[in-house]
Amino acid sequence: MTLSLKPGTAWADVYARARAIAPEAFDADRILNLAGGEWRRSGSPGEHVTPIDGTPIEGPPRITHEDAVTAVAQAADEHKAWGAVDLDERKARVKAAVDEMRTHRETLALLLVWEIGKPWRLACADVDRALDGVDWYLQEIERQIAGRRPLPGPVSNIASWNYPMSVLVHAELVECLAGNAVVAKTPSQGGFHCLTLAHAIMRRQGLPVTLLSGVGSTLGDALISAPEIGALAFVGGRANGRKAATTLADTGKRHFLEQEGLNAWGIWDFSQWDDLAVHLKKGFEYAKQRCTAYPRYVVQRELFPEFLEMYLPVVQSLRFGHPLAVETSFDPLPELDFGPVIHATKAAELRDHYAAAVSGGAVPLYRGDLSDGRFLDGQDTSAYVAPAAVLGPPTNWALHHAEPFGPLDSVIIVDTENELLAAMNASNGSLVASVATDDAVFGARVAEQLQAFKVGINKPRSRGDREEVFGGKGASWKGAFVGGDLLVQAVTEGPEGEELFGNFPGYSRSPENV
Repeated sequence: MTLSLKPGTAWADVYARARAIAPEAFDADRILNLAGGEWRRSGSPGEHVTPIDGTPIEGPPRITHEDAVTAVAQAADEHKAWGAVDLDERKARVKAAVDEMRTHRETLALLLVWEIGKPWRLACADVDRALDGVDWYLQEIERQIAGRRPLPGPVSNIASWNYPMSVLVHAELVECLAGNAVVAKTPSQGGFHCLTLAHAIMRRQGLPVTLLSGVGSTLGDALISAPEIGALAFVGGRANGRKAATTLADTGKRHFLEQEGLNAWGIWDFSQWDDLAVHLKKGFEYAKQRCTAYPRYVVQRELFPEFLEMYLPVVQSLRFGHPLAVETSFDPLPELDFGPVIHATKAAELRDHYAAAVSGGAVPLYRGDLSDGRFLDGQDTSAYVAPAAVLGPPTNWALHHAEPFGPLDSVIIVDTENELLAAMNASNGSLVASVATDDAVFGARVAEQLQAFKVGINKPRSRGDREEVFGGKGASWKGAFVGGDLLVQAVTEGPEGEELFGNFPGYSRSPENV
């Protein structure tokens, strides 16, 4: 089978489309930064390649710390003016931005495909989820904002690369709707072109948004602890999250820091294997590069044969490869479970983790091969990794307490309920967990003891949309919980003495019916 690139989807074509839509934000040779309401040719673009095939693409223009300080001060001035804008006008402008983004949905999605390797269907879903979610807030905001006021300064947003639209842009639009100006930093690893186009559309509709690119260590003080900042919204790993939390410790600033955790399925007294297979297959979407992926399975010993009989066909059926490769020009873009991981270094890291587990005594349960993928002849495949799984990895394994953020699973066999709980709670808190069991009483009992914010019984849990709240337990989260009404509460001020729901040092208040 000979594959070729779908006509019209080459990187040069997609960049040209973005530039035609927003010429103010895209120069012929680079993207720009947005500060003080203007797109500026500031910062020095770094070298960058797409994970799809190693093609060089325009890197994010990294600004200096001084530029960031100036941009935050300008955003603070915009914040004061925006807070005085009538809610009906804010709604109209946010809706206009959402409508215009829908018009350019295909270009936004194609940028995501090239920048972070999302298959076409999942890239479209990222765009749709962001915009559909904001539609819900447009309907609910009058009730949510009653008796509340904007924060004293703009909201600073620092998010990971994997969901630029449905996490970052979605949050920014709601923050603007609630009366705040926003400052966002582009992720260093990808998503900056899509974010540039989205912010050009938001700015065109009069929303007070700022978009900056730069190295986190250089811009951190300006975007986290600057006196003008009203709140910090962070999505990323625990190492960077700890740094942000430490910086915020003495400031008293509003914050919500979403961090990683090792999410797990626990399987005990269970027989519904066909149903579980469907959940596990879907769980491999985007190569498990998301904070709510499940990379670990904790299995009752006597059920291991049935688990293996179910699991192996799932991983063998996964379709991965070049997201834009087709057999003929008339073919639709392929239905893939995943494309590349975020970059070649990550792919090599995952292969090293697999090898380290096996050399440490783990049983190699499954190891796919890149020859099973769909690729163009001769293309660079260094950022691709086939699915793999290990049984019984050593306790000193680097991923024993951490998520791989890639298609590398681990399976732990247990004999007692206490062992099951210990293995599922290995990472000192997680965002989600699930229990597969035929015993409803057992499932309810175990769920109460899991250190996860959301627990599913015979189903996975996700970040959620619209009215569903989201947070974490233990080290997976710091600060206010978000989602639904709680997101608006997190970016506004209410009555004096109000306590937010969240995971703060010293206490944690969780809303009912999570």
